[in-house]
Amino acid sequence: WVTAWTGLEINTLAVLPLISKSHHPRAIEAATKYFLTQAAASALILFSSMTNAWQTGQWDITQLTCPTSCLVLTTAIAMKLGLVPFHFWFPEVLQGCSLTTGLLLSTAMKFPPMTLFFMTSQSLNPTPLIIMAILSAALGGWMGLNQTQTRKILAFSSISHMGWMAIILVYSPKLALLNFYLYALMTAAVFLTLNSIKALKLSTLMTTWAKSPALSAMLMLTMLSLAGLPPLTGFLPKWLIIQELTKQEMIPAATIMALLSLLGLFFYLRLAYCATITLPPHTTNHMKQWHISKPTHPLVAILITMSITLLPISPMIS
Repeated sequence: WVTAWTGLEINTLAVLPLISKSHHPRAIEAATKYFLTQAAASALILFSSMTNAWQTGQWDITQLTCPTSCLVLTTAIAMKLGLVPFHFWFPEVLQGCSLTTGLLLSTAMKFPPMTLFFMTSQSLNPTPLIIMAILSAALGGWMGLNQTQTRKILAFSSISHMGWMAIILVYSPKLALLNFYLYALMTAAVFLTLNSIKALKLSTLMTTWAKSPALSAMLMLTMLSLAGLPPLTGFLPKWLIIQELTKQEMIPAATIMALLSLLGLFFYLRLAYCATITLPPHTTNHMKQWHISKPTHPLVAILITMSITLLPISPMIS
């Protein structure tokens, strides 16, 4: 437990300079918020492992048996992942940092807490996890509806995806991990695309189709994949999770999650609409730039291709 805690601390301290790199007051504020929440969560993790060691006399991660420490650990990792009701820091922090740092925060920084969840999943109490998962899916959907900043929209999408991972964690940890990998893949594709077209707001996104038509069309498909529409990769984890929930006879939970993903679909559709269909207002006298100066980075191309076409691998998984 102590080494796991040390790793989380190193992780937090390593990402702080990346957030506060731009010397903007908002970036400093984001770094402070990030530091405070992560420090509190790390303290709770240490507290839960000490309680467990006090009760059982050993420090092994996989043998977390004391119910109190299980609950405290669930709370701590929910704070680290940004699950509702501990989600408040995440959109603010993401809004304060650059797109590449935002990508790190949404994917790489969520991997260590997910692995801790994965290792302790046998002993966790499913009830708080399911409540937090449904709340996360609901809040991630609802609060993403009115946003105009792309980073905040991606933050709320991340919160609702974390909800999908949390609901299945106790019943099928491998499925939660698969969901995390695919989520990281699609989010990386979206963040890097937005980074290459420099779109931080929806209004800048509206003029991109003239600069790079192919990239914005692919961005639309990646958005729909994040929303979980059937022929695309994002449908795979949602489908398997709903199947597993029905096997566990949790039909109401599965229905609620499926309905709440419609909220997410709405704001992804809005992003996709802004990226491809909307004509920019013609009152401004800006010249249309038909040729983008630099070609798309191969990494972006590979990530986008994978986040659109991976659905046929599902037989290998199940």
